[in-house]
Amino acid sequence: MVSGKRIGELALAGITLAPLVVHVDPNVNVILTACLTVFVGCHRSVKETPPSETMSNEHAMRFPLIGSAMLLSLFLLFKFLSKDLVNFVLTGYFFLLGIIALSATLLPYIEGFLPKRWNEEEIVWRFPYFKSLVIEFTRSQVFAGIPGAFFCAWYASKKHFLANNILGLSFSIQGIEMLSLGSFKTGAILLVGLFFYDIFWVFFTPVMVTVAKSFDAPIKLLFPTSNSARPYSMLGLGDIVIPGIFVALALRFDVSRGKGSNYFKSAFIGYIVGVVLTIVVMNWFNAAQPALLYIVPSVIGFLAAHCIWNGEVKQLLAFDESKLAASSEEDTKGDSETKTDKKEE
Repeated sequence: MVSGKRIGELALAGITLAPLVVHVDPNVNVILTACLTVFVGCHRSVKETPPSETMSNEHAMRFPLIGSAMLLSLFLLFKFLSKDLVNFVLTGYFFLLGIIALSATLLPYIEGFLPKRWNEEEIVWRFPYFKSLVIEFTRSQVFAGIPGAFFCAWYASKKHFLANNILGLSFSIQGIEMLSLGSFKTGAILLVGLFFYDIFWVFFTPVMVTVAKSFDAPIKLLFPTSNSARPYSMLGLGDIVIPGIFVALALRFDVSRGKGSNYFKSAFIGYIVGVVLTIVVMNWFNAAQPALLYIVPSVIGFLAAHCIWNGEVKQLLAFDESKLAASSEEDTKGDSETKTDKKEE
C-alpha cells in the first residue's frame, strides 16, 4: 500500500506540473488528475485509529439542500454585487484556508526531517478575551505553514493556474483524508442526493455554470487548452471529494477485514469509468455536464455488483466506522487501566 501510495503521489505531482513544460491534452489531464487525487486521498485516509466523527443519515439528507442554498447565495452575490469585490473577499478567505490545507498536506513529508519532539509536543494557545477558544498545534505544523503561507501569497498576487490547482488538490486530498461517511448507507444517501442536485443545477438552471465561471478561487481545477476562446477546461472539487470519500470508505472497509478484500478496486474503477464517461459526453455534446450524473451510478454500481457477486451485501451494509472508533477507544482505555493496575501492584 505504501509503495502504491508513493507512486500515486509522484504521478499526481508529475501531471500537475507537466502543463508548464509540455502540452497535455486537457481531457487526459482531467481524467488522470481526478483519479490520482482520489487514489492518493483514499490511501492517506487509512489511519491506525478509525475516525471518531462521522456523518449521520440526517446530515447526508440535508447536505444537498445546504449546498443548494450556498450555491444560490453565491449566484445572487455575483449577480447583484461587483464580481471583483466578491472575489476579493473570497481570495482573503481562501488565502487563510489554503495555508491550513497546504501545510496539512505537506506535513507528513516534512515531519521526517524534524526533531521527534516537534511532531509530538502540542502547544496550547488560548484566544485573548475568549479563553474558551483553544488552538492546539505542534512546532512541525507551524514549520509546514511557512511554505504554505508563501505559496498562498503567490496565489493571491498572481492567480496562476498552477497555484490554483495545487491549492485545489490540497483541499481535495484533505477532504478525502479527513471526512468520513461512517457507513455505506450514509454514503449512498449523500451520493444519490447530490446526483439529483448536480443534474438540477447544471441542466435546469444557469446557476452552477455561472458560479463556476465567476468564482475566482480554488474550488475548481483548471486545465490549459489550445483554444483561445476557452483557455481552460474546469473540474469542480466536489466531483473529486464527494465520490472520493465514498471510495475511501471502501478502502478502509477492506483494511478492516484484512487481506483478500478488494472492494476499493471496484469503487475506484467505477470512479474512473464515471470520469471518462463525463469527458466523452461533454465532448460529444460540446456542453458542460454534471459529472456526478455519471460518477455516482458508476461508483455505486461497480461496488454493489461486486458485493452482490460475493454475497456480502449484509457485511457491507453493517460496516460502521463510528462503532469501530468507539470500540477502539474502549480498547485503548482498557489497556491504559491495565497498565495503571500493574504499576499499582
